[in-house]
Amino acid sequence: MPSASTGAPTAVGAAASAPVTVSVPTATVAADSRMAPGGPGYRRMSFALFLSGVATFALLYSTQALLPLVSSDFGVSASEASWTVSAATGGLALFVLPMSALSERFGRRTLMTASLAVAVTVGLLVPFAPSIGALVVLRAVQGAALAGLPASATAYLAEEVRPKALITAIGLFVAGNSVGGMSGRIITGWVAQEWGWRVAVGTIGLIAVGCAVAFRMLLPAPRHFARGSLRPRVLARTVRDHLANPLLCRLYAIGALFMMVFGGVYTVIGYRLGEAPFSLPQGIVGSVFLVYLVGTVSASTAGRLAGRLGRRGSLYLAGATTTAGLLLSLAGSLVLVLLGLVLITAGFFAGHAVASSSVSHTAKTGRAQASALYQSAYYIGSSAGSTLGAVAFHAGGWAGTVAMGLFAVLGVVSITLFGSRAARTASRRAPVPAH
Repeated sequence: MPSASTGAPTAVGAAASAPVTVSVPTATVAADSRMAPGGPGYRRMSFALFLSGVATFALLYSTQALLPLVSSDFGVSASEASWTVSAATGGLALFVLPMSALSERFGRRTLMTASLAVAVTVGLLVPFAPSIGALVVLRAVQGAALAGLPASATAYLAEEVRPKALITAIGLFVAGNSVGGMSGRIITGWVAQEWGWRVAVGTIGLIAVGCAVAFRMLLPAPRHFARGSLRPRVLARTVRDHLANPLLCRLYAIGALFMMVFGGVYTVIGYRLGEAPFSLPQGIVGSVFLVYLVGTVSASTAGRLAGRLGRRGSLYLAGATTTAGLLLSLAGSLVLVLLGLVLITAGFFAGHAVASSSVSHTAKTGRAQASALYQSAYYIGSSAGSTLGAVAFHAGGWAGTVAMGLFAVLGVVSITLFGSRAARTASRRAPVPAH
């Protein structure tokens, strides 16, 4: 997940979650009036945003570990069932930029509350979907509603928390994303094994309701929010400038391609492990998502890795690690398949952490919009990976999904090589300063 920025690049470890980049507001605020660890309201605020992160990612990926059961219930293929994941992440990707603009007008807490309210309401309707089409539509609406959380949470923190405590506060929000993404899949796996997928997603909906209510009760009212206008022309100009920056576009593409691998692998892995020769029960398949903890560690060490190898060197290593994991997962041994998942997860999170932190380092103005564009690309990659990975699995089995992942990693390496050549060319053309 994301990086927090106060102007200098900082990588924050997280699990699969949406990337987050913030900037300390330009308005002058008395330092002692904002929250800090040990101060009034800080614990309440931290726990509230942690719970919002749990609810967001538990809901967003609630059907991913259940796709084989969804396929069986509706009589559809893996590629058709995968749209229940792709629709949610695609909805988030499309709406995160508009939601970031709405939060400037209506306030961070207001938008987060409304987003969670809509998302949990839809979550309670999902178990009653009468068809695969209705389920996909509900999931798309749910993803669009959840876009208000990453768009507003870090802006709230930047305005209400002292700069020195900002990274820690964002880390807690990101930890909620990680816990929600992992626990949601594990809970649904074990519940579905006993009572079916509908009860499983209903359970996640009820958990999210509790998180949403506690969030609204605990989150302190904003004291430093300055209402702004939507100003579509200014927003459009900022977005256009970011998209005209070749380096930012390369980073957006790298984030999307890494997420294609990750989304494809974890969308299809339930089918792979549930079939012969493994034939694992649904609860055990859901528990495989504990591998996410490896990603939390690899993302948190990405900053030190970049300090030693450089950003491009870290991307090369992340790509190589992901490639090794994909190839290893082709083995017929369960131990080797799980080791492959560990390497894929470690490589993905390291690459994602480097790419997302590079966005904040590159964008000198409009960092919120630069981050929103990265989030859009990231979740578009997730949506595309879920669908293409399932299509490839339907056509060629697990080997087809691995081939799709290797193609995406090849794209990451090619873009990084192109960036290296462009940097060397620019360095040669730079004028030599006179002594």
